[in-house]
Amino acid sequence: MSYYSKYNFVSAEPTYAIVKEELKSYFDTGAADDLLFPTYLNKCLDKLGKATHAIVPVLLFIEDFTCRLPDNFHAVREAWLCTQSGQGSYTSPEAFYSQTESLNTIQLNPILTNEVPTCDNPICTDDQCGGECLSSVIQAVYKTTKEIPRSAITRKFLLKPGNISFEKDCTYFYNESGDMYGNLGSAGAETPASGDFDSFDLRDNKFVTTFRTGIVELVMYASDFDCLGSQMIPDNYRIKEFIEHFLKYKVFETIANQTNDETFNQVQQKMQYYKQLADEAYIMAEMEIKKQDAFTKQRRIKKLLNRFNKYELPSSGNRRGRNNY
Repeated sequence: MSYYSKYNFVSAEPTYAIVKEELKSYFDTGAADDLLFPTYLNKCLDKLGKATHAIVPVLLFIEDFTCRLPDNFHAVREAWLCTQSGQGSYTSPEAFYSQTESLNTIQLNPILTNEVPTCDNPICTDDQCGGECLSSVIQAVYKTTKEIPRSAITRKFLLKPGNISFEKDCTYFYNESGDMYGNLGSAGAETPASGDFDSFDLRDNKFVTTFRTGIVELVMYASDFDCLGSQMIPDNYRIKEFIEHFLKYKVFETIANQTNDETFNQVQQKMQYYKQLADEAYIMAEMEIKKQDAFTKQRRIKKLLNRFNKYELPSSGNRRGRNNY
């Protein structure tokens, strides 16, 4: 199991606004526009790597060896095969009160209501029968509760990426034909030992496995967008500074390829200036991404402390004992 820290993600619109306001004269005259800002933003995020994408856990229910990937899927970080086990049911705190008895009901309060005759004589009175033919209708109040089943999903083992071969007509024979795994070494096998029983593959926006049904917990890198359709960026000063300088550099690169009132040397000097700022900001942003947090430093110190424990013999003097961590 891997450890990771999450960024807080914000909209890129404030960064766009800073660039357009500081280069206001170019945008007001139409020499530059923000049409390609989302494309330039994607270039910045791709250059920084997967760390600029949000890490989201998702449950996939595999049916017939495949499952559709989420719309905001970017890349796989971990894929765990999970099992579902029951843990008993519990009573719902909500209840429904009625005068009709049904399943899981409890009678709360019987109430006596109007008396009606029970004999067949339509003109029966109290004087003729002495009141023995009169009975009372019991109107009871019932409380209905529900039992809600409860189950737990447990991680079993980590799936490995592999090359899984399958035909377009969805004829799967993973568990019946060994050559589909490539472990027979035959001429028909694509890559030897590329697909095992605990492998997965991504193809045609689908998560493909070698087992027919199951539950997979997918820890994935996601691409999130705000309500305006702009991609979310990490709320980190160094990363936002790199994006801002890169956008300014691309604006002057666009202006250099057009006819304008400024001389070629003036535009080139501004473009080279912002390109240098963007390169320096990229180095600082990359260092910020690779920086370890406090919890990562603790795990590294423990790992360094216990790296030679596997070579020590178990004895009473060795308090820590064997630790192959």
